[in-house]
Amino acid sequence: MRTSELAGQAGVNTETLRYYERRGLLSQPPRTPGGYRDYPPSTVELLRFIKRAQELGFTLDEVAELLHLDNGGPDACDAARALAEDRRADLEARIRDLQRIHDSLAELVATCDLPRADRSCALLEAIDHHSEATR
Repeated sequence: MRTSELAGQAGVNTETLRYYERRGLLSQPPRTPGGYRDYPPSTVELLRFIKRAQELGFTLDEVAELLHLDNGGPDACDAARALAEDRRADLEARIRDLQRIHDSLAELVATCDLPRADRSCALLEAIDHHSEATR
């Protein structure tokens, strides 16, 4: 399968394929007599795995490690679990931060519904406090 066909089926750019080859995520494919790359059909699923892992927040280095671990035994499973646990902990921290931001914005929006004399805008106060501190 040629580069453009593979890229189309996997939903990636052709330059992404070359980049993944340089990073070692994809093996160098054999070449046709005309010099074109000739990827095996299984590469489509590999690319989809890489893209899905990235969507889940794994870095390309972590994806490479997951691909390497996929060929291993029980020790590899433990290492994959450790990667997943680290990713989960990171996501939980990000979710807590996002929830705090969400709650602050909800309070801000609720304040806007109050009569003008009763309004207290934490965002505007924080900006005003910051500008006073820099004077």
